[in-house]
Amino acid sequence: MNKKKDFLRKPVEHIDIKAFDARPIMDSFASMAFQARNISIAANIYDRMLSDQDCKIILTLSGSLFSAGLKHVVADMIDHNMVDCIVSTGAIIVDQDFFEALGFKHYIGNPIVDDMELRELAIDRIYDTYIDEDELRICDMTIAKIADTLPPRPHSSREFIHAMGVYLEKEGLKAERSVTYSAYKKGVPIFVPAFSDCSAGFGLVYHQWQNKKKHLTIDSVRDFRELTEFKIAAKDTGIIMIGGGVPKNFTQDIVVATDILGKEKPMHKYAVQITVADERDGGLSGSTLKEACSWGKVDLKYQQMVFGEATITLPLLVSDAFHRGAWKKRKHWEFSRFFMK
Repeated sequence: MNKKKDFLRKPVEHIDIKAFDARPIMDSFASMAFQARNISIAANIYDRMLSDQDCKIILTLSGSLFSAGLKHVVADMIDHNMVDCIVSTGAIIVDQDFFEALGFKHYIGNPIVDDMELRELAIDRIYDTYIDEDELRICDMTIAKIADTLPPRPHSSREFIHAMGVYLEKEGLKAERSVTYSAYKKGVPIFVPAFSDCSAGFGLVYHQWQNKKKHLTIDSVRDFRELTEFKIAAKDTGIIMIGGGVPKNFTQDIVVATDILGKEKPMHKYAVQITVADERDGGLSGSTLKEACSWGKVDLKYQQMVFGEATITLPLLVSDAFHRGAWKKRKHWEFSRFFMK
């Protein structure tokens, strides 16, 4: 009989986009075809976003990205002023980033394994990655602990994630880096419109169960309103979308929301989406940027779909942008302060 330690041996390591220069391969891809050319075009569009002094950049995240080793890529985007706002799934921010910020790790595993044995050992599997379920429960209860310290009223997910950053500041970061903590320090707001759809949900259920008469709630409409307010204030925006789902939809819909509120309705000026989803079933993750134009969400002049897996494509995209250096001349907007007025 295997023991838990037999499975949780080798931690996943996060790739460092500063350690290699992707510019030569991106330049070579430009003269190729298929997804090589597409990602080269996407890299050019991202460089345009960073060079446009009026453009504010929104990054959307879905899928198991940080558990797979992409956490430092996004942390570098924050730390080097390459993104101004993040919209994510809850699992990425809570189960993966905050989980590691508490000192826990994701481990290299194998998809060809006895999952019943993993269940008996309290090990959770994400394809070829393992997580200690007992440690994940600590993450859940830490969310409940944070909730207990906040006023019993509706909060946006942005407010709660800011409180998670405050917690890490007070208790100390127990990992090399954290996207939640970097965003807190740099003033980059993070939104998770489906916040309960992750470990945060377990912690918040526990918080409400223990505080039935006075407890906080997460207001997804407030998330939508705050994101719309961000768009109104930002005006010119570019989006980098990894995967699809709720983060993609919320981010595209804020353009329509500004119109409903009677405000100026500038479509997202630049857009890149990296996905492996198929558009033919009508699913959101695979719906193209061209399709989004029909809804009045995305301008077609600078947009590119890249059909590739994010653990390969995102490091190339961000390394290229980092080494081209347009971020060095960008204004640091620190939009978190906008919501604290």
